[in-house]
Amino acid sequence: MKSNTNTSNPYGRSDLHTIARWIPDGSRVLDLGCGNGDFLKTLKQEKQVTGYGIELDAEKIANCVASGVNVIQTNLDQGLADFDSNSFDFVVLSLTLQAVHRPRLLLQEMLRVGQHGIVTFPNFAHWRNRLQIALGGQMPVSKQLPHKWYNTPNIHLCTIKDFKVLCEELGIKVDTFAALNSNDADSAPISILPNLLGEIALTKFSRKT
Repeated sequence: MKSNTNTSNPYGRSDLHTIARWIPDGSRVLDLGCGNGDFLKTLKQEKQVTGYGIELDAEKIANCVASGVNVIQTNLDQGLADFDSNSFDFVVLSLTLQAVHRPRLLLQEMLRVGQHGIVTFPNFAHWRNRLQIALGGQMPVSKQLPHKWYNTPNIHLCTIKDFKVLCEELGIKVDTFAALNSNDADSAPISILPNLLGEIALTKFSRKT
């Protein structure tokens, strides 16, 4: 897996590069919380995908429009009622799951409107977080969790194990899994102990048949 300093990665962040590798050329993609639309724009350029972004911030929506990215303004906590079932091949939610009020509903909605879902989230069980709580007695602050407890947008932090348990409860099949450390790189130790050593979790999933 490539570092986000690698110039061969047009997506910038390594987690986005991994997501792009999981999406075949020409796919229909819905990007939830798409920000300025840069990821979807690059997917269109590099892999000829079609699709939409969803964003709430008006300024970021204006940037999407200026970049030629199809975007809809809506709140993810209200679900994806604007879209019919099976409208997309992939629905992507990158580093946003922990900030939504109803993650269970959103995961279900992702698999209603898409054949596959891709989610990335910060792993709260990473060893640095555990150490800060155990030795410092305070909520952890890290590269992936940079906010203090009183001003964080993250309201549903979870671990890799937590997410996999939720997938079982919802009848979601985990197709592909990866984890990155704080340097945006994977390694053999991380693959063996992802819940301890992985700082970012990446999961591609689908409905169980």
